Amino acid sequence: MRAVRLAVVVVLLALGAVAFIKLGSRAANLVVGGLLTIVSLGLLVVARVQLGNSFTILPEARTLVTHGLYRRIPDPLFAFLDLALVGVIIVARQAWWLVPWAILVMAHVWASRREAAVLEQAFGDAYLAYRRSTWW
Repeated sequence: MRAVRLAVVVVLLALGAVAFIKLGSRAANLVVGGLLTIVSLGLLVVARVQLGNSFTILPEARTLVTHGLYRRIPDPLFAFLDLALVGVIIVARQAWWLVPWAILVMAHVWASRREAAVLEQAFGDAYLAYRRSTWW
């Protein structure tokens, strides 16, 4: 069910971006896409700070971070990077860029699942309880 919710959000975001690119003026695309990018990058920085010393390039279980943005979003670094890129696509008015963006989103989902497996193995029931409290 979580995968379906995430897929619906991604498809709606892409369709919304295409519609906005096609129907919006250059000025509107610049403002909306710029705001989406700036806000998303700001939230990405907040998520990185909240992750603290648990940040790693490869999946590794140091501590289970469940506060701040992580309280409801299991991978806010990926989520806000993907949103920021949609903002860039809207500013650039290049709907075809959504194709490589979608491939990147799939890569992030794959990386997130690898990370989830590592965290579940390390933290067991605590991690499963945490995941039940997240949006996806």
